[in-house]
Amino acid sequence: MTVLVVEQDQIQQRRLAHALRTRYTVLTASCWTQALEIHARTDIDVVVADVSLTSGDRTGLDALLGQTHQMPLVLLANSNRDLEPVRDGEGRSPLMAFAAKPVQLRELPNTLDDAIADRRVCRDLPRAQSSDDEPTSILAESRAMRNVMAVVDRAAACDTPVLLMGESGTGKELLARTLHRRSPRARGPFVAINCSAIPETLLENELFGHRRGAFTDARDDRPGLFQSAHGGTILLDEIGDMPPVLQGKLLRVLQEKEVQPLGAPAPVPVDVRVVTATHRDLAALVVERCFRQDLLYRINVIEVRVPPLRERPDDLAPLVRCLLDKLGAKLRKPHCTIADEAMAVVRRHTWPGNVRELQNVIERALVLGTGTVISLEDLPESLREPPLSGLHGVVRRLADVEREHIVRTLRAMSGNKAAASRALGLNRKTLYRKLRLHRIATKALQC
Repeated sequence: MTVLVVEQDQIQQRRLAHALRTRYTVLTASCWTQALEIHARTDIDVVVADVSLTSGDRTGLDALLGQTHQMPLVLLANSNRDLEPVRDGEGRSPLMAFAAKPVQLRELPNTLDDAIADRRVCRDLPRAQSSDDEPTSILAESRAMRNVMAVVDRAAACDTPVLLMGESGTGKELLARTLHRRSPRARGPFVAINCSAIPETLLENELFGHRRGAFTDARDDRPGLFQSAHGGTILLDEIGDMPPVLQGKLLRVLQEKEVQPLGAPAPVPVDVRVVTATHRDLAALVVERCFRQDLLYRINVIEVRVPPLRERPDDLAPLVRCLLDKLGAKLRKPHCTIADEAMAVVRRHTWPGNVRELQNVIERALVLGTGTVISLEDLPESLREPPLSGLHGVVRRLADVEREHIVRTLRAMSGNKAAASRALGLNRKTLYRKLRLHRIATKALQC
């Protein structure tokens, strides 16, 4: 995967490039003119750009998006006002995500993964998709996935809220799209938004829209994504990261079937099916008082647990064949296969990144391999190393473990951050940084 970083500040440009080079091929540009020149001679998969480069004139951005309208775009912004230059006009990207400044460099690759692999739609009116426009087929040869698809088929017939639970990279958005296509709302729009990819100050406006004059530079009425999804389906991905204030407003939308745009004198009725998804334990977040229990009751009418790839080994070989065909066509390497010893290593791996990780491994092997058969040497060294004993099936993200430990410590200290920092062996500055990183609301932990 190739990322183009467009950033005028050379120090920030180097920081962004360094953070992304462990996972991507990174090219850099200091202005839109350089970005256009790079794109003319190189295939770019995603663009990361500081929105301040537009400075009120989005000519360069429009020119780049005009060449590749379907290219994901991750904009770095300080505030809602910074995004106004890219909200208007016809050339905006339908695959647009946002990252708040100052940028959390450790989380930025995850935002890019979502933009590339899951085709996150954070703006624009998406077009209705027919069954012939399905982006990727869902392979369900394992019993676990056949059970999931059976539930999805039954749930598609009605408007009941569905909650998709599963680890990152398991294909929750693809399931949501399938649910939409098999429902009576298939002719309506499908809108997907990643609640963790948009700054809290912008998320309410994205969801509910605004009226002219609602805030500085609000020159025109702008419908939110709920209004954009009228008659169709909206997917609220990573619902566990939604700020508590917006959780209450979302609950009202589910109860009253109406939204209140910023600055509007009265609510606006909406006819939308709501599907939510998360990789987090919402019940645990309710205990931590980070997620509303009444909202959980509303969205969790039908819960679908999407199994991780390590729990569906029967799907591994069909997925590899599918990815070889799909990516091979894209990379002009058709009819590629995988050697038996390489496939044995693929089967042995626990795939903590699930299907997304598998896709990256297959693409890397196709790019670096010289023949039509993927050999053991074409796989990453991390896969070829013998697995650590005792870890199969219990691998967890370090960030999740760290967050839980901090929450437990704060609760034991009745929310006292000074006492918690001493117990954790952290200085106060580091603790505050981790509280922001993990979005831990300390007021809710005070007893």
